[in-house]
Amino acid sequence: MLESIALTDLAEKVGYRLHQQQAIVSTAESCTGGLLASTIIEVAGSSQWFDRGFITYSNQAKIDELGVKVISLQHYGAVSEKVAEEMALGVLYTLRQQPHYLEDITCYAISTTGVAGPSGGTAEKPVGMVCFSFVKKDSQGIRTLKTSTQYFNGSRSAIRQQAVKFALWTLLELIEE
Repeated sequence: MLESIALTDLAEKVGYRLHQQQAIVSTAESCTGGLLASTIIEVAGSSQWFDRGFITYSNQAKIDELGVKVISLQHYGAVSEKVAEEMALGVLYTLRQQPHYLEDITCYAISTTGVAGPSGGTAEKPVGMVCFSFVKKDSQGIRTLKTSTQYFNGSRSAIRQQAVKFALWTLLELIEE
């Protein structure tokens, strides 16, 4: 089923569920370069449930914008579940600093970091490897719901699209739990 569903249809389903819960989502993207946020805002009414997106392509951007730790980048590398988790957590910590921050709103954050290719892959981190993290802030606090590493095939564009589809599908599953 995942292969046959269009990205915008999937984003619409996510939006419907978020709107039902009066929740919002924000993104932190590296290898998908804003495609996840762009797919989300293709849905009419997404301003009701999408807050913001960070594109942190460079390591320095991850540090500056999201508070990713230098030691994590050095030890695990930018393409790692650890860095993906720090990116997603960084989104929610950034939101907490905003003057409009509302304690009673449930917030989800998704992050993507990987090797979209066609170059840049290694034996340990091949082209198509993408790490994801999904975190949530609600009345119970901030917690990581899931981290995952997936391997996709195809062109740079195909890898990025598959990563977005996986991110949206996984978020939908987590929202429905």
